Amino acid sequence: MQDWSGHTAIVTGGASGLGAATARQLAESGLKVAIFDLNEAAGQDLAAQIGGVFARVDVSDPASVAQGLDLAESALGVPRILVNCAGIGPAAKTVSRGVAHDAALFEKIIRINLLGSFNCASQAAARMVAAEPVNDDGARGVIVNTASVAAFDGQIGQVAYAASKGGIVGMTLPMARDLADKGVRVCTIAPGLFLTPLLQGLPAEVQQSLGMQVPFPSRLGDPAEYAAMVDHITRNSMLNGEVIRLDGAIRMAPR
Repeated sequence: MQDWSGHTAIVTGGASGLGAATARQLAESGLKVAIFDLNEAAGQDLAAQIGGVFARVDVSDPASVAQGLDLAESALGVPRILVNCAGIGPAAKTVSRGVAHDAALFEKIIRINLLGSFNCASQAAARMVAAEPVNDDGARGVIVNTASVAAFDGQIGQVAYAASKGGIVGMTLPMARDLADKGVRVCTIAPGLFLTPLLQGLPAEVQQSLGMQVPFPSRLGDPAEYAAMVDHITRNSMLNGEVIRLDGAIRMAPR
């Protein structure tokens, strides 16, 4: 098992939800954590709590990503771990009331979720590859992307979201193969129903109803459970090129 304590991790979308839980977990595991997000107040607050740094980064903008990586590296050192949690998920049908899906909205979701993950992964990987190996295996870093069960079980109204997450799934193995001879591993987590800020805004009875759809355990996932999976992936050197469903065995119905 690889110990990354003392090294630098970057978490995109790290100011809330799955990203915030991951930032806390990695800090507890001894890493120096940089949080990339657009929410400056929440991001700076969490960074202060965990002894990390915050950078206001628009993941869909390659120049913004480069600036964030420069800041993180100058403050904490070369990034060895990248966790992509930044994403959005507005719902819209392919055709609704006779009107086609807004092309600009579809493009925005792809740009943030898929291109954003690629921008951060490719640029972080370039810095990892340029660094010295940390062990006898030649390990230089780990990239963890976040897809969704929607990549496989996209629901009504999720055509853009499912496409963006399906792209992340499809990118996982070839990216892992691209980087294999350079000592950088790549995995993706596809979470099911987790208690993120989006679901926290729903009434308690709705949250409970959603949780009961999960075969076992019949509840919403805790972001800490997602973070624990990230932590394990970073440590377990044989996990590479894999997409892991973290979903309590749920298979989403059409609606």
